[in-house]
Amino acid sequence: MTKTDTSGPEQVPPTPSHTVGPFYGYALPFRGGEDIAPAGHPDTVTVHGYVYDGEGNPLPDALLELWGPDTEGNVPTADGSMRRDPASGGFLGRNGVEFTGFGRLQTDANGHWYARTLRPGSRGRSAPYVSVCVFARGLLVHLFTRIYLPGDEATLAADPLLARVPDGRRDTLVAADEGHGTYRFDIRLQGEGETVFLEFQ
Repeated sequence: MTKTDTSGPEQVPPTPSHTVGPFYGYALPFRGGEDIAPAGHPDTVTVHGYVYDGEGNPLPDALLELWGPDTEGNVPTADGSMRRDPASGGFLGRNGVEFTGFGRLQTDANGHWYARTLRPGSRGRSAPYVSVCVFARGLLVHLFTRIYLPGDEATLAADPLLARVPDGRRDTLVAADEGHGTYRFDIRLQGEGETVFLEFQ
């Protein structure tokens, strides 16, 4: 067994990099994480898609977190995405009434994911969007992106962030309307059609 001299900071070798997945599947997902909208709400939309790696293969163990405003563009302040019973500590799930705007979900064995949420309203000069954080195997840090919903081309064209994205890549941030309140949004981590990811500073 080799011993390392750790008497000074210059003697300690750096800790090797680790990827952000797929170790999170045990404790982070929670029952009903994909059901963000209150049950039966008339403004509920379904957003779904696949997460693909750089070779175009679907990832069966990616994890997504979604945050979105309500239909008026207000950021929710209600607690309760992961309510627990104060007596037993058991998971109670959402209360089915309040909109928290937050969801956490895993891709299935085919790399598919879905979430039911409220159609977001505009905030300031921004077009309506849902924020997404992606955790997946092979990533050293999680990735941030947005899902813009189609329907108002003038508002999308005026969005400050979309206006800075080159024309050929802008469509990677806009979901496809499949009708009946359903939208398709695939996330490509690398390669052809790579999703635009954001860096917050």
